[in-house]
Amino acid sequence: MNKIILTGHVATEPEVRYTQTEKTIALFRLAVNRRTHDKQEHADFFTVIAWQKLAEICGNNLTKGRQILVEGFLQVRSYDADDGTKRYSTEVVAQSIEFMGKKPETLANNTDNASPADSFGSELPPDEEIPF
Repeated sequence: MNKIILTGHVATEPEVRYTQTEKTIALFRLAVNRRTHDKQEHADFFTVIAWQKLAEICGNNLTKGRQILVEGFLQVRSYDADDGTKRYSTEVVAQSIEFMGKKPETLANNTDNASPADSFGSELPPDEEIPF
């Protein structure tokens, strides 16, 4: 079984691109703390890839420093570098992402003047625009 669950902080702003077949892809780095046997803390950095709707969510909502939980699988790719050598890349392909902790200060400052009701749901369209 190939399944990975990581909790960490977004280390780079998500880079959102589109493939030739119009599929959305988002790439970013995730910093994950790891303790060694001598109680020292180190950070491991993982490349995370998200596709389609999840990629759009990442592009619109993730910022550097945001704490998230990523669930997905590991993917190992190989490619030929410009110098002709074979290179390998290990990435986490995200299947779900959960936001954790508080928003980073830059995001929190944008919503300081908003009431709790402002962030709940969205405005309803006039009755004639309701599809049922």
